[in-house]
Amino acid sequence: MPIKIPDGMPAKDILEQEKIFVMAEDRAFHQDIRPLKILILNLMPIKETTETQILRLLGNTPLQVETIFLRMLSHRSKNTSQAHLEAFYKTFDTVRTRFFDGMIITGAPLEHLPFEEVTYWPELQTIMDWTLEHVTSTFYICWAAQAGLYHHFGIPKYFRGEKLFGIFSHRVVKAVNLVHGFDDEFFVPHSRYAEVRADDVLRRPELDLIADSDEAGVYMVTSKDGRQVYVTGHSEYDRLTLLGEYKRDRDKGVDISLPRHYFPNNDPSQRPNMRWRSHSQLLFSNWLNYYVYQETPYDIDQGIIPTLDISKRSR
Repeated sequence: MPIKIPDGMPAKDILEQEKIFVMAEDRAFHQDIRPLKILILNLMPIKETTETQILRLLGNTPLQVETIFLRMLSHRSKNTSQAHLEAFYKTFDTVRTRFFDGMIITGAPLEHLPFEEVTYWPELQTIMDWTLEHVTSTFYICWAAQAGLYHHFGIPKYFRGEKLFGIFSHRVVKAVNLVHGFDDEFFVPHSRYAEVRADDVLRRPELDLIADSDEAGVYMVTSKDGRQVYVTGHSEYDRLTLLGEYKRDRDKGVDISLPRHYFPNNDPSQRPNMRWRSHSQLLFSNWLNYYVYQETPYDIDQGIIPTLDISKRSR
């Protein structure tokens, strides 16, 4: 089934070349199908790249998906044109009275800052609280996963010193629908300076630790009811995303090591092996199927029944 995206978005041409069924708004309007409404808060600097990566994964399921992109009103992007943002993004004030089947909050390169020093932290806190009553299931990626676990459950992040950078092996530690069909060993890209720790997660009875890694640590955490999904890696990354980050940091004079387990024979002149595509597609497909489609009300405008007791959260 197709993914519905705004007319004119640059990702449309790329996805069509990859044979992903993309439907423009005018055609989708004439189909008598209730699509899943997915809100995407894109915090990444190069927004066009992240748009394509996320849409590629959402378009790889039998479900029709309608996406709405959201930006922070309290932050002005330095890497994406204002014209692009005004054409394809909404601000929170325009959607806050609506209900959504699912929401994705992306990562951001902000691990070096305490959460309270992030310029848009108060706005993000408001949005994260809003999701509890307006979104069936929210999917937090990388820095957003750290931010969500901190805001909702008081779980701190820890600065690693050296960047966790590369492709790492993971395993499932608790079998739930989110990891249905996963191999015993699966691979995920990571690119971050901070981490959350398993002991902190396991102390919260509202949370389940789903998957981890000997090298990369905690990877996947969910709330018991599946309303919140936290993933500390970047399963959405393309084959060459880590290479681009490596070159960017190196050109800036950052002391950066080669991404681990990425280049064949650790030789940056060789094409990286893509070892995480099937995992990433299955992860997003499972989330859409089991945590969104099968749980959301048919008439989304009737509202989401909150099931999380937010009064027990630690700040």
